[in-house]
Amino acid sequence: MLGLVQRVNKASVEVDGQTVGAIDKGILLLLGIEKNDSEKSADKLLDKLLAYRIFSDEQGKMNRSVQQVNGGILVVSQFTLAADTRKGLRPSFSSAAPPQLAQQLYDYFVTCLRERHTDVATGIFAADMQVSLINDGPVTFMLQAD
Repeated sequence: MLGLVQRVNKASVEVDGQTVGAIDKGILLLLGIEKNDSEKSADKLLDKLLAYRIFSDEQGKMNRSVQQVNGGILVVSQFTLAADTRKGLRPSFSSAAPPQLAQQLYDYFVTCLRERHTDVATGIFAADMQVSLINDGPVTFMLQAD
């Protein structure tokens, strides 16, 4: 399971011109699910996401987590993160989870996240989404659950 984490001042996602999810200060998580992922993978990534220290403390060092700063989390499914781009000029999606498994794990991840964090917004799984953000820093990390 892959999570592209971006520290944002605000972020939103629209589907068919309607805002379906939005946050202020926090994290935009683009979530990629691979075919070998499981609920265990989701749990590991969730633990890491909530504890990962990417927000500044009083000395300006990245020493605070999204929970410590009471930030929002916007989760957007992003199957293209699972693409294999090592060969050729066209991505291969052979490592991406099939849609049914991906949706099941996406829903599991979001449900568990909402149980542990109060400010959570999402996109719509498999929808054509328009994502807007103001990346703070910019700060962007790729988190992986082994």
